[in-house]
Order: sequence, then structure tokens, then C-alpha cells
Amino acid sequence: MNKLTDTFKLYNGVRVPCVGYGTYLTPDGDIAKNSVKEALKVGYRHIDTAFIYGNEKAVGEGLRESGIDRKEIFVTTKHWVTMRGFEKASEAIDISLKNLGLDYLDLYLIHWPCVEKVSPDWKEINASTWRAFEDAYKSGKIRAIGVSNFQKKHYDALADRCEIKPMVNQIEFHPGYIQSETVAYSQKQGMLVQAFSPLGCGAVLSDKTLEAIAKKYNKSVAQLCLRFVLQSGLNVLTKSVTPSRIIENADIFDFEINAEDMAVISALPELGFTGWLPENAPADALA
Repeated sequence: MNKLTDTFKLYNGVRVPCVGYGTYLTPDGDIAKNSVKEALKVGYRHIDTAFIYGNEKAVGEGLRESGIDRKEIFVTTKHWVTMRGFEKASEAIDISLKNLGLDYLDLYLIHWPCVEKVSPDWKEINASTWRAFEDAYKSGKIRAIGVSNFQKKHYDALADRCEIKPMVNQIEFHPGYIQSETVAYSQKQGMLVQAFSPLGCGAVLSDKTLEAIAKKYNKSVAQLCLRFVLQSGLNVLTKSVTPSRIIENADIFDFEINAEDMAVISALPELGFTGWLPENAPADALA
């Protein structure tokens, strides 16, 4: 990967820009709109949001006001847990399209899997939700469909019940929490793995080992972490509403982390993990 617009190729041929601009916790309104516009101005072409973020409308305004051709921008949003099941998920897709002001989505994800402690029928609930995704994909409303926060058992249960396999798995991944087994399994199933929280919610930025390695490359710890994700073969999602940081997060293509340093970073003890997994995520993510 040599620039922001270099791409990963999904198994259906759709290409995903290697660095995405994320909008988690970005306030709705002018802040979300203007930060999306700034990211697109800098050169990002991959924008990631979600229904639960509450900023889809402002993100859509930012897309339109950027003046950039829609076809040049890869837009992801995510289905929320309160809209599970075929009918509700079908409605959720249309709601997000309307919020964003778009005719189609480039990628739509199940944000969290339903799990056993929510319902003994969790497998069928996930499958019925997914069937709405498949219908929207076949009709052209969505160019690619995938999941988020899925582990092996959630993927396997869905794969046994679906016609179109997930193309993406978006998971927490950063130095100090690399989920090696989930990454390897997801990739084995043909999914692109996307990394959210690549800075470990900021916890990695003061790590002395990372500081020392970043200094060797004359880069910030944040830039080192983002580069680490890319060199690990994952699609990375950055996040900032500060223009200077938006620019800094894009400046990760003029260096390469050597194999020894990659190994050191990969071996860091747990650091910055949110503690969120499908079985113990925040209560509102399981409802």
C-alpha cells in the first residue's frame, strides 16, 4: 500500500480504499459534516459511519458538500441491534440510505451479532437479519455486505444458514490487542478484516516501546500504529475531527516497519483493549 486510495479487493471484486476515515463518537451536525469534508479534501476516499453513531445525516451532507463524485467515495454504515430480523433489517437499510442521502451503500455491516444470552434463537436471528442484507445486495442497494465484532462461532453459524458469505469482518485491532485467531480465521474464510480503534482508544500513545520504535522512523506513535495495521494486512480505520490529525493520520506511506519491529509490536502485552466482545459488550449492543 503506497497511498490512501490504494485498495483491498473483496471476494466479489469490490475494491476498498486501504485507509478509512471513521466517525465513531463524532458529534452530529457541523462537526461531523466538516470533518468528513476535511478528510475528503486531504484525500481519504473511504468513510465509515453507523446508524448508532447518530451522525449519518451530517456525514451525508459532508459527502455532498465535498464536491467529489459519489463513485469515487467508498461509504460504509452499520445495522443496529434494535432492528434485527428480516423486516426490521430491510427497513434499517432504507433508513440509513435516506439518512445519508445515497442511492446505494458501498458496504453494510451487522454491527454486533445476536448472542445466546440475548436469545436461544440467536443463530436464526442473525440469519434472518442477514437475509435482508442479501436481498439488498442482490437489488443493488449495497455493493458489499459484511459483519462486525464476529468471532468464529458467530461466523460459522451464519455461514451455515446464508447464501452469500460475509465479505468483511470489522473488529478491534491495535498494538496490544491483535486478535490473531479471529484475524486468521476471518481471512481464511475470504473476508477482509477491518481494524477499528487502531490506537487502542488512545491507550497505546504513551507506551514506551511504541514511542521508541516510532522515534526510529521519525514518526508519531499514532502513525506507527496505523502503519502496523496496514502491514499486518488489515484495512485500517482512523478517527479524528482535528484537521492537523486528519492530515497526520494520512501520512503513513513514506516508511515501512521492519520485520523485527513488527514482531516486537505484535508481541506487546494487552494494552488498550475495550473489553468488548460479543458475549460481554455494552448492554445496549446486545439488546
